[in-house]
Amino acid sequence: MRVLFTSLEGSHFQLLAPLAWALRTAGHEVRAACVPGVVETVTRTGITAVPIESPPWYEGLGEFHREGIAHFGTADQGRDPDHEETWEEQLGYESVIVPALNSRLNPDTMIDELAAFARHWRPDLVIWETLCLAGPITALAVGAAHARLVSGPELAMQIGTRRTFLRLAAEQPPEHREDPTAEWLDWTLERLGADVRFDESVLTGQWTIDTRPASLREDVGVPTVPARYIPYNGRSVVPSWLREPPARPRVCLTLGVSIDSGYDLWDLDTVLIGMLDALTGMDVEVVAALSERQRAHLPPLPDTVRVVDHVPMHDLLPTCAAVVHHGGYQTKATAEFHGVPQLLLTGWEWVTESMGAAYEKQGNLLALPLREFTPGRFREKVARVLEEPSFAEHARRLRRETEEMPTPNEAVAEIERLTARYGKERRGA
Repeated sequence: MRVLFTSLEGSHFQLLAPLAWALRTAGHEVRAACVPGVVETVTRTGITAVPIESPPWYEGLGEFHREGIAHFGTADQGRDPDHEETWEEQLGYESVIVPALNSRLNPDTMIDELAAFARHWRPDLVIWETLCLAGPITALAVGAAHARLVSGPELAMQIGTRRTFLRLAAEQPPEHREDPTAEWLDWTLERLGADVRFDESVLTGQWTIDTRPASLREDVGVPTVPARYIPYNGRSVVPSWLREPPARPRVCLTLGVSIDSGYDLWDLDTVLIGMLDALTGMDVEVVAALSERQRAHLPPLPDTVRVVDHVPMHDLLPTCAAVVHHGGYQTKATAEFHGVPQLLLTGWEWVTESMGAAYEKQGNLLALPLREFTPGRFREKVARVLEEPSFAEHARRLRRETEEMPTPNEAVAEIERLTARYGKERRGA
């Protein structure tokens, strides 16, 4: 069969790469549609890329941070957990999320070009990452089956919020049941000449391919194919210093690169310096994997801190006693893969604070919102992650859960079965 992957960003495609190769080595044809800036990331994996013109995804996300969130405040901050959502609040949220986020990440030009390629290539299956709604739209337009690959919390797709919206909508008189998401997607499908209209599978996938351990998954009402997360960091070289065991407990500090967009919202230089100062006061060795922008204003640091531009996380984290990071899916999943306790720095991006709070309730890690950051609070949380046995125990449990999951190669048979099932239903056979 022919399988088309769709991805908005390079590090997101790295989450898809092991499954793409599993399908490829099973004899299927595989293509990856992506924006031009991701083409090199895709082709480095050996998968064939299909460039699709579209503004970089972070531009749309940045506009949402500046304009969309301002409409209803930072949903992560100061919310009463006992507050009961109202129809007016939920409708307002949906009315903002469509123009301010979903349609900006999936503009008409991108959808049109992706659909044009799909009509030419005729995929049997479209596998799309969360928020890349151009994938399921295209699948419906050309009669392909489609599956959503899940790597992070469902909060990123607002599945829970959508369920609340639908529940409250059902309580309204029919003439008041507005649905901005359905209206946008119905209009888009009609514009593409599709013979079907919007249903909730455009948001959930006809089924999901879930790379998370079972205890971290949410039921969204569609079939789930577990597929073990396999760390893939792109082109990597193991440095010589990493071949020697650390002399004291090693802590990895990494903030990715997407957090750099938050420099307009937070004084991240001050936060970063505060974190490093706090860590140098502890009996640990620090490996700080930082971007050029993050390194720009660092003061001189002691020998216990090693600052690097890039290091393969799947080689570094097995040597670490803890990892401090920004909640990036790859970093979090790689830490779970190796059983490493974690501290998340949250609140730098939409919904990250809610994500951190949800994870913290599960006992898997600790989270520290940026708005609450002080060097003292940070040091306290790092010490807890290092010293309290429960965090290491939870990390080991997640590692065991991960090891028990089917590998991407073992998941291929179920993906083939579901593709045949949903393709048959779509064709009315």
